[in-house]
Amino acid sequence: MKLPYVPSFLTAGALLLAVAACTDHVFPPAGFPLFAEASDPKILATAPNGTVIYNGGFGSALATDPNDPNIFYLLTDRGPNSGGVAANSIIFGKADFTPQIGKFRRDGDKLVLLETILLKNAAGQLLTGLPNPSGQGSTGETPLDLTGKTLNPDSDGLDSEGLVRAADGSFWVSDEYGPHLVHFDASGKTIERINPFGSGTGGRVLPKVLAKRRPNRGMEGLTITPDGKTLVGLMQSPLYNPSSSAVSGGTILRVLTFDITSGETHQYAYVMENSSLTGCSEVAAITNTTFLALERDGNYGGDPAKPAKFKKVFKFDLAGATDISDPANGENGKLYNGQTVEQLKNTAGLQSAGITPVTKTLVLDLLAQINPVYPHDKAEGLALIGNSTLAISNDDDFGVIDNGANGFAAKILPATGKVDRNRIYFVNLATPLK
Repeated sequence: MKLPYVPSFLTAGALLLAVAACTDHVFPPAGFPLFAEASDPKILATAPNGTVIYNGGFGSALATDPNDPNIFYLLTDRGPNSGGVAANSIIFGKADFTPQIGKFRRDGDKLVLLETILLKNAAGQLLTGLPNPSGQGSTGETPLDLTGKTLNPDSDGLDSEGLVRAADGSFWVSDEYGPHLVHFDASGKTIERINPFGSGTGGRVLPKVLAKRRPNRGMEGLTITPDGKTLVGLMQSPLYNPSSSAVSGGTILRVLTFDITSGETHQYAYVMENSSLTGCSEVAAITNTTFLALERDGNYGGDPAKPAKFKKVFKFDLAGATDISDPANGENGKLYNGQTVEQLKNTAGLQSAGITPVTKTLVLDLLAQINPVYPHDKAEGLALIGNSTLAISNDDDFGVIDNGANGFAAKILPATGKVDRNRIYFVNLATPLK
């Protein structure tokens, strides 16, 4: 399927830039230069083996400013980390890293960092990205610092992945731990934290079934409806509901709607294209019932050894989809013939249970249509600008990856031979989305 568009990208924070060619036309999206460039990244930390960890990490989510089309907000995750050799251990490259939002302004062909908003708890103390304790969103990971010292879990820890910038200047962030849904004021201070456990600030809760999220595959995407009334979150992968083995090969994700005023929630089934994918990285609103979802694998575009095969944006519609919410709010959610929604595994299973999933249509294939290649592994941020321009950011992992030996190595893009950096691609679609 060929979708004529014009791509360009601008870089932010730890960001580089380049120009993606198009086979159909060559012109930037309306109102944007072909690209804009930010300053080079600074050093955040240095691993014991000398690997430099860059002070970038933005791109886990992307949000536009409803009051200024030249402002972009980019979110970091929990900080630079790698898997430890010991089972379920995780090495933090900077144990006291604070998840943060970068505010950038497009100024001609430049992208200027205006402000770094550090996320804080309700008492104004800086958050960390450390895992939560048992019963409050624990992933089962044992966190270690660069010296191998065990770190204490943090009940306020946040692995931030989804971002909304509201019209009043406040932010909503979703994460991969609890999952937690956190409301921050414009300075980054927590107003309310909502999770399935009732341990957050404010006392409101998310459905208990969401606590069955696969570790580090929580509420990866978050958006807000154009009327400003409803948050819409998308789980990255099928819940381990009731267990990992029971849902093996499954493709069913949950979409959550959250009424900001009342706290009322609804859930819907979203079916991924195949079970080999890393999952859905982001969701973005088009109208109050239609949205965009970014599905991807975890491979690099242009990698001769193991090239990426799937990074696509779909439009989906909640209208007509079955609400799969459980009125009793049980730990496994609503059951169908004794099975959880995730055990139904696919569209056929849903249909046999009388469940209609959200409808989907393809909007963009990043790998097929960005020329010469989309080089990144983690396309994670997505926003709609106007009616027909998509902004897509990548998570650069602070320029480092797991070296397989309790440490870090530079994250080199196979297609370019250069260290990965955050980029925002601007894609001008031939057909407006609204």
